[in-house]
Amino acid sequence: MRSELRAMFSLAWPVVLAEMGWVLMGIVDIRMVGPIGPAAIAAVGNGTLLFIWVVMPGIGTLLALDTFISQSYGAGRIDECHRWLFAGVQLAAMLAVVITGLSLTLVALLPRLGFHPDVLAEIRPYMWHLTWSVGPLLAYFAFRRYLQALHIVRPVAIALVLANLVNWLANWLFVTGNLGMPALGVIGSAYATVASRLLLAVFCGALIWRRERANPSGLWDVPFTIDWSRIAAILRLGAPAAGQLLLEVGVFAVVGALAGRITPEAAAANTIVLNIIAFIFMIPYGIGTAAAVRVGHAIGRRDPAGARRAGWAAILMTLAVMTMSAVLLASGPAVLIREFSGDLEVIEIGLGLMLVAAVFQLFDGLQAVTTGALRGLGDTKRPMIWNFVGHWTIGLPIAYWLCFGRDWGVQGLWTGLCAGIIVVGSVLLWTWHAQSRAVIPSAVSGARP
Repeated sequence: MRSELRAMFSLAWPVVLAEMGWVLMGIVDIRMVGPIGPAAIAAVGNGTLLFIWVVMPGIGTLLALDTFISQSYGAGRIDECHRWLFAGVQLAAMLAVVITGLSLTLVALLPRLGFHPDVLAEIRPYMWHLTWSVGPLLAYFAFRRYLQALHIVRPVAIALVLANLVNWLANWLFVTGNLGMPALGVIGSAYATVASRLLLAVFCGALIWRRERANPSGLWDVPFTIDWSRIAAILRLGAPAAGQLLLEVGVFAVVGALAGRITPEAAAANTIVLNIIAFIFMIPYGIGTAAAVRVGHAIGRRDPAGARRAGWAAILMTLAVMTMSAVLLASGPAVLIREFSGDLEVIEIGLGLMLVAAVFQLFDGLQAVTTGALRGLGDTKRPMIWNFVGHWTIGLPIAYWLCFGRDWGVQGLWTGLCAGIIVVGSVLLWTWHAQSRAVIPSAVSGARP
């Protein structure tokens, strides 16, 4: 187990940095529009969350590349890794067209979601401009799945650092107007996000091209014709993963929309705390991605015992991290919230939400890492099912009742979320235990569909 922990840590830490860098861009956006007021904070936070919810079918579907490429790499079939990369890029292009249309449709429907008028006035232009980052975003995710499965993770972390620098600079220039640039408010923040996502796609694509040029491995020998059988295989395995992410992110999007019906201050507090815990959540999510790769490698080399060790190593790491996270959120919440807003009402509401978040940290981490480990086995359906049960049939009804039936406000929404997360985390931990012990013919038969 010690050797597996070392190997897991070596792979996981650059992935975690990359995931945290991804969320940090959203945090910077919120921080930079903070001086404009609570409505701008709520608009950028909720707009980003709704956008991510729309694009999740694409992101989740491409997660299937973790399974196919890592199992192929574990089996020593680099040629198969190349074919899966090409299929993933082709599918990403197709999905980008559909998702861009869906995002624009959602922008048109925003007035029907019941946002406070002040928030609605800011969120519509923000989301419209953000929509044009769909293509670069999906291209980046396809390239990244390939790089991570081949253990090329540090350059991805570097890409996120550069993207964050571009995002910060563009926000500084265009949100409030600096160095003679126009003050565009939330629209300037959207421009910054689009620019940073374009950089990510170009950087990772160029990295693959340069690596192949320096060390030819036959990538360009693979014909770039559309392989419908592989695209269908990615869709079959990726659709449940996409469904799981839709359900998980969707419940937070719904809570954000419900908080937006209360007051701008409640919506702002919800946005701030959500971004703080999302930043922390990227640690177990990144470990889960590393677990998917390590488990997939073990399955590819037909080593079920190694796959089980990899999953449990990731779980142990996550439990340690999320214990510290719970202590941090419970002991110093005010300091974190004041970094985003000086509004006293926003701070007061946020303090209560941070305490609720501290309660579910362990379970949130467990559901993230076990979902990744199960994806390495090729199991994406069970996480989707239990996310639906936990979040949508248990957590969300409780949240709505406590908020509007018992007048708990936004804290009632988060209490319901807490209940759902506890259910999902607990059940998926047991699912990993059972599935990793079982003999899974489909997982050890190779990576080809």
